[in-house]
Amino acid sequence: MNTSDVLYGHFTVEPVLEELIQSKPVQRLKGIHQGGASYLVNPTWSVTRYEHSIGVMLLIRKLGGSLEEQIAGLLHDISHTAFSHVIDFVLKNEAEDYHEEIFHSVLTASEIPQMLNRHGYDYKELLLDDSKWTLLEQSAPELCADRIDYTLRDLYTYGHITMAEVQTFLDHLTIIEGKIYLDNLQAAEWFVEAYYKEVIDFFMDPLNIYGYAQLADTLKLALEKKWLYLEDLLETDEVVMNRLRSIQDTNLQAMLERLNNQVKVVEDEVDYEIHRKNKLRLIDPSVLQGDQLVPASTLSENVKEMGDQAYQKASKGTFVRVI
Repeated sequence: MNTSDVLYGHFTVEPVLEELIQSKPVQRLKGIHQGGASYLVNPTWSVTRYEHSIGVMLLIRKLGGSLEEQIAGLLHDISHTAFSHVIDFVLKNEAEDYHEEIFHSVLTASEIPQMLNRHGYDYKELLLDDSKWTLLEQSAPELCADRIDYTLRDLYTYGHITMAEVQTFLDHLTIIEGKIYLDNLQAAEWFVEAYYKEVIDFFMDPLNIYGYAQLADTLKLALEKKWLYLEDLLETDEVVMNRLRSIQDTNLQAMLERLNNQVKVVEDEVDYEIHRKNKLRLIDPSVLQGDQLVPASTLSENVKEMGDQAYQKASKGTFVRVI
């Protein structure tokens, strides 16, 4: 199977990857927006979990990762519910990891274990311990394929970075003992700035915060009234939205109507209707200096300042007023 990606180019993938890509759990991700409620208030915020999952797989491949790690990368998000992380705000889950909590049950209820078995893989060995896949996942503040892909993909898609910048950054990635680092301080500074555009300027954009809050309240009401159940969120965004739209309740329908792309909001710390804090996300990639790995913040005052500012903003949260 030949596949291509806007960031990583063209690849030919092995039969096991082809079969997994065509599986129902992976295909469902075409209907799950990476930005949660974002697309409801700004249709251009349209990146899907499917695009990201293919991207993570291909980035791992590009970096020399094993076929097994590519499989883990492809499947790492299959348990995301409709609207991605919105469910974490419904459930007040500050770790924003509900999809990780249900990963095993979603996986074992699907055809994926049998698919892997046919190709000689044990799903338990492959998918139940992320710690062995060090290209795919690393704790912040270091780099990993997951963190790199969603940052580059969103910012490129939404016009904040260029393809030339993406390719220059990718050229400076270096792999040491199966982990991703950088061989150039300027590349580190560039990515730190890009990452905070993602997690501060985009994730905490007042319009994005509004969309999340409004949809979380809507879903919470539907779940409390038992018009909707948690397992219903294992459908796509649009299936769930259509189910919500079919519920005969004036209050719920009014809440849904407030989720539209005509909404205007501003950030206002004094006169606000919504205050929301997101999970704290900081980045400080290590840079290879000779034969030593050194945190970028110790080499660059700019990186340190960006980290301090991001911490302050994330700690304070976003205050939103609808106008």
